[in-house]
Amino acid sequence: MPDIHAHRQPAAEFWLGVRHELPLQLGVIPFGLVFGILGLASGLTSLQTILLSSILFGGASQVVFAQLWAAGVPPLVVGGSVGVVNLRHVLYSASMAQYLRHLPLRWRILLGYLLTDEAYAVSIKRFQDGPDSPYQHYHLLGSGVTLWVAWQASTLIGVIGGTTIPVSWSLSFAIPLTFIAVVAPSIRRRADLVACVVAAALSLICQPLPWKSWIIVAACGGIAAGWLTHYHAQMQGKFTADKNGGAS
Repeated sequence: MPDIHAHRQPAAEFWLGVRHELPLQLGVIPFGLVFGILGLASGLTSLQTILLSSILFGGASQVVFAQLWAAGVPPLVVGGSVGVVNLRHVLYSASMAQYLRHLPLRWRILLGYLLTDEAYAVSIKRFQDGPDSPYQHYHLLGSGVTLWVAWQASTLIGVIGGTTIPVSWSLSFAIPLTFIAVVAPSIRRRADLVACVVAAALSLICQPLPWKSWIIVAACGGIAAGWLTHYHAQMQGKFTADKNGGAS
């Protein structure tokens, strides 16, 4: 019997992406609200905060940008810090390339802009597990647009709410708490835990560094520690497999 989804049309793929992405907005919307409020607390104007969500469109990198820019850090350091935080998108793009390389440049630019953590999580599963379709990129369009709309709306609401919150209410604790809530559920492997612990330790140790460069040091250190742990586990598993194979 032929697969009834084998010839799923663009609209069906788009709305499937929307449906897959909607449950993840339970974690995205609170983060957007917090960023809208803390964007103002960092010294950005309402318009700057909203534009930052529209142009940069990346929760963690937006927080880094806002805090460094407000602190008067040189633009080169700001750009470097944001780039390090967004390094994971290189991996996302690499794994998506085989499914999108046939598309025109305008499509790849649009989907590259919409490719975020949550959109990648649901769409890569569709690409890998679902039936091949000439319209499967509409799934990523649907998941990406859903996330974009939720992020912009929650940032706007946060900005509006932030203008009514007294300055005496210190909300600086909200960002790390939000990060913990987002990151903690994703720690599933030893490498993930090692990366988080090393990054957290370096961020505390390197606080005295100028221009908030502890962000770059902590991010690079966490990435390196996680990769080394993962590589060691792979090598250990390969050694064990070879040893067992030789013994048999």
